[in-house]
Order: sequence, then structure tokens, then C-alpha cells
Amino acid sequence: QVQLVESGGGLVQAGGSLRLSCAASGLTFSSYAMGWFRQAPGKEREFVAGITWSGGSTYYQDSVKGRFTISRDNAKYTVYLQMNSLKPEDTAVYYCAADRVPLRTSVVVTTSRYGYWGQGTQVTVSS
Repeated sequence: QVQLVESGGGLVQAGGSLRLSCAASGLTFSSYAMGWFRQAPGKEREFVAGITWSGGSTYYQDSVKGRFTISRDNAKYTVYLQMNSLKPEDTAVYYCAADRVPLRTSVVVTTSRYGYWGQGTQVTVSS
């Protein structure tokens, strides 16, 4: 049974930083691309950042480029999202997800391509 457990969310002032973690179990973590998504109230879930199984390639939503960094530690079965220079518009529930297909060589950005999801962690940025 695949489990993804996010942590690290919280309340932070604009301009501050948070580091989200997602611990995976029940899958061969090093074989799967991983992604971070977010969903704000009243909005659809959107792609934030993704990383290939090897960590060799990453991809970001335009609004977070230069501020967020996705990384992974395959030995620890964990993917991270370092978020700097946070803005109130970054407020959302953040979810990590694992690709449906192992060993994909490119990052996928659509929710339907991800087969496993965590329960989410709330990030609130105050102005």
C-alpha cells in the first residue's frame, strides 16, 4: 500500500520561507517521478513543481520559478519543496504525488498522470 505523508506546512509572513517534506512508503521510491501540487479555496488543484525519478530534471510553474526548489533524497524516500520569498497568493493546501508510471524520463504536470497522493499540508502566508 502506497503512502505519501506531507509535513512542514504552517503559517508564515510574506517574504518568509517554509520547507515541505513528503515521506513515501510502499513503492520503489527511486523509480518514480514526484510532484508537488497545491489547491487554494475555490480553485482547482494546480501543478507547482516536479522532479524525475533520478532527480536529474525538474520543472516549475512559472509563478514559483526562482522562489521554490524541489529536491529528493532517494535513500530517505523523501521529496522536498523549499519555498522562499513566500507570497499571500501561495496560500493553499500542498499535496505531493507520485507518478503512475515508473522511470518516466520527463516531468509530468497534469494531475491525471499521478497515481498516488498524500493528504496535504496547509500553507498560509499572511501579508
